[in-house]
Amino acid sequence: MPQENVFDRIVAWPRDHVLLVDALGALALTFVCTATATATGGAAVLVSAVMCLPLALRRVRPELSGGLVAVGGLAQPVLAADPQVANVAVLIALYSLAAYAAPWASRGGLLLGLFGALVAPVRYVLPSADLVNTVAAAMFIAVLVVATWLTGRLRRASRQNELALLERARLLEVERENESRLAATAERQRIAREMHDVVAHSLSVIIAQADGGRYAAAANPAAAAEVLGTISATGRQALADMRNLLGVLRQGPGDERAPQPDAAQVVDLVAQVRASGLDVALEVLGEPRPVPPAVGLTAYRIVQESLTNVLKHAGPAARTRVQVRWDPDALRLGVDDDGRGAAALVPDPGAGGQGLLGMAERARLHGGSATAGPRAGGGFRVRATLPYAPPS
Repeated sequence: MPQENVFDRIVAWPRDHVLLVDALGALALTFVCTATATATGGAAVLVSAVMCLPLALRRVRPELSGGLVAVGGLAQPVLAADPQVANVAVLIALYSLAAYAAPWASRGGLLLGLFGALVAPVRYVLPSADLVNTVAAAMFIAVLVVATWLTGRLRRASRQNELALLERARLLEVERENESRLAATAERQRIAREMHDVVAHSLSVIIAQADGGRYAAAANPAAAAEVLGTISATGRQALADMRNLLGVLRQGPGDERAPQPDAAQVVDLVAQVRASGLDVALEVLGEPRPVPPAVGLTAYRIVQESLTNVLKHAGPAARTRVQVRWDPDALRLGVDDDGRGAAALVPDPGAGGQGLLGMAERARLHGGSATAGPRAGGGFRVRATLPYAPPS
């Protein structure tokens, strides 16, 4: 295993230091080309240096690098009496333009390369050979230029495929984590309901028994003692059930032992989703105020479900805006995205507390409302209103 790690680091080092690797390669090529050009004069040395040195930027700034190499290549027929070894830099720059530069620069490099394939034979072959040899030389250079450009385009396609696979893997990981989080939340909500049932049932029994025992104590002390025994047994059973449920709730890392979230924790929720890779902005308007725990939890869940839908359906480049507005009469929430999920989000009647219907049901439970649907200009929009006062 350590050998594999060392090998991986050795393989990854050139990829992580492209500027240094390209700079060293450019310097080495410049040394070789200028050394071979010294016999043909200082102008040839200058042209060779101008053509080779910009290759240091061929991957980090391919347009600039290709432009400088093109200047040297176009100056060569004017300043140099013979073709230079540095012409190999033209092919390297052309490959880099096709693989890493913007489309306009890639096409421009191909046109300049074909122009050079015409100019170079006319300048260096035609004066000492016939027209047939000149045309053959031009065709050979043109084929070499096109082959180099196509090789760069294949490299571009390969890089784009790699990036697409990496982005897909990242989105799948985010979706997997999100689904696990939702599953855990649903399970804990089920346990919370069970705990409520345990506490409500046990306390109801205890209160009823205590009231009956108080009235029976004066007339029948034995019955009162029996009532106290029933209360004790019921309390012990309720305590055992609560310990079991709390033990399940305590399992798992992080802050899962914390109380149920509320509206104040929407800020933390947005930060957490932003850390997962989604471009999301938060705007809080008005002065936050205390709200009933159930209303705060509903606000949190509506924003959480909306951001979950953005992660699952809007696409990797979606931008999202969350607005929390503390109006005098109600808390109003808005979640807007510009992604492609409008067609994918169809309310599922069987989704229960999850999904768009679940958000609307939560809001109606507290006298509010929640709507969701495509927004003008593309994307999806969620709006929710939660009154501060409970419904009459």
